Amino acid sequence: MSRLLHISASPRGGESISLGIAQTFTGEYLAAHPGSEVDHFDLWDGTLPEFGPAAAGAKMTVFGGGTPEGEQAEAWAAAVRTFERFAAYDRYLFSVPMWNAGVPYKLKQFVDVVSQPGMIFDVHPETGYRQLLTGKRAAVVYTSAVWGPGLGAEFGSDFQSTFLGDWLRWAGVADVQEIRHHPTLTGSYENERKQADEQARRIARTF
Repeated sequence: MSRLLHISASPRGGESISLGIAQTFTGEYLAAHPGSEVDHFDLWDGTLPEFGPAAAGAKMTVFGGGTPEGEQAEAWAAAVRTFERFAAYDRYLFSVPMWNAGVPYKLKQFVDVVSQPGMIFDVHPETGYRQLLTGKRAAVVYTSAVWGPGLGAEFGSDFQSTFLGDWLRWAGVADVQEIRHHPTLTGSYENERKQADEQARRIARTF
């Protein structure tokens, strides 16, 4: 039995296009994989810890071979709990709207919380990073309203998929499939949404 974690980065609830496409994916996934488990991590639900001064200090303490204490220990424990929740699954679905050419800040916060030494990565002075989150699969729903493939720079840039795709590969998740919805300002929303939902169903069936 596989375990799928849906990590949603939009705060728009029922108005979110990325969340709607992700729900299409999870519905088809459960139909095609009886007995599988699907859970939802809403990054806006208040459970994602901050990664401020205490957590940053704890990270550097761990880097130096030490053990965080006091406030640092509490912040480090919160980061560990979030990572363990994330790492308990073998498949991931990210639903990611484009915000200002990039990703919503809560998704960046999630990345900063879980990307810790000994959890997501190790690093060696001569060989560089070693990915630790291996043997897992990911699907990502990317949506945008203005930017679209093939448009000029006057319609923005895509630091959305380049950021998250690079992070997944850096963490060790090599098997990543993309579902895209970019109707642009002059495109057909209905047609683009239909294609995105069908792509979500097609990927979900064999995911």
